[in-house]
Amino acid sequence: MDVVAAFFHYLLYFLGIFLLLNCVYLLFFALAGHKKIKPLTIQPKSFRKFCVLIPAYRENVVILESSKAALQHAYSGLFDVVVIADGLKPETVQTIRQQGAQVVEVSFEKSTKGKALAVALDQLQGRGYDVAAVLDVDNIMGKNFLEEVNRAFDAGYKVVQAHRTAKNMDTSFALLDTCNEEINNHIYRKGHFAVGLSSALIGSGMAFEFKYLQKLLIGIGDTVGEDKEIDFRIAKDHVKICYLDKVYVYDEKIENAQVFTQQRTRWIAAQLEFLKKYTKTGFVQLFKNNNFEFFNKVMQAYLVPRMLLIGVLGLLFLASLIIPVGPPVVFWFVLLVMLAAALLISLPKRLYNKNLWNAIIRLPYAIFCMVIALFGINKTKTSFLATPHKSQTVTPEIDAK
Repeated sequence: MDVVAAFFHYLLYFLGIFLLLNCVYLLFFALAGHKKIKPLTIQPKSFRKFCVLIPAYRENVVILESSKAALQHAYSGLFDVVVIADGLKPETVQTIRQQGAQVVEVSFEKSTKGKALAVALDQLQGRGYDVAAVLDVDNIMGKNFLEEVNRAFDAGYKVVQAHRTAKNMDTSFALLDTCNEEINNHIYRKGHFAVGLSSALIGSGMAFEFKYLQKLLIGIGDTVGEDKEIDFRIAKDHVKICYLDKVYVYDEKIENAQVFTQQRTRWIAAQLEFLKKYTKTGFVQLFKNNNFEFFNKVMQAYLVPRMLLIGVLGLLFLASLIIPVGPPVVFWFVLLVMLAAALLISLPKRLYNKNLWNAIIRLPYAIFCMVIALFGINKTKTSFLATPHKSQTVTPEIDAK
């Protein structure tokens, strides 16, 4: 074997081991996600006062629907709906106030959700709020959302993540996005929580002790992944995040390739940001502070995004049929089987229907969009790549098993 062939041989083996670890990680937590989680049955001793925060960046139509729906949510205690208006029209702000919601107006040279939340909390302090719940502009709280979050706080949790799920699946891309989010819910939230680790945050459908969220947002800066930054800060504090698998928040799913690419560009940029920022800290936290939770967050930053992982493994499998160096064909085939198993067992039963095939056949195009997203990550340094939304009819209550 000549020098060049030897180089590629060992390079492919190194890559193979890295991708094997990716598949093992996903499959382990996919299996763990099928472990039953004991539901919270504690009877609340009190009903905390909530502020339901809805950051709205130039979304003048959707915010009117979501703020109205939030105001109609049933809760035994007191709660206020607070719209954080960034770039909303004056008439939109006036309508929101007429509906009964509060409005905190913000303006930044570069807008981010983290900075908007920080400003809002500073303005709201002193009003007696115990818990801050965070929704996206298109989110609708499912039945008993605030009641169950309050129950979790009575059980001693300071941070809670609900089960965010789709309110629209009317296009193949929306269904593909729905499948992706349910896989994330199963692996990174339910699977982790089932084995005693914290649920990962998802950016909305989450709730925090009011003063603790204020602390978490100090110096949040211009990061495009404020939920991941908060995740790391919580892990560093040794605070466990509760996951409420049967408590839903409905979310609009992406319906076309352009928006899909834009959103994934932001996600990949955030992943690379935290990979660079926290790799060294992750090892310090593990070996000096015995903080596996924090180290686990760093490991997640090293995982290849799943759609890219599908594409990479597929290409390496095909290449191994003709290239005589590196791991054999059977190795890449086993990795593809492991990945497929992890993804398929993570999907809820309700998504196994005739429409699932329409989502699967869009996978090659989605993988192509992910590749395009890789080349657009520098855009996040100069602009806020907000995901556009449109008004949607709320999906009926579901049993997302």
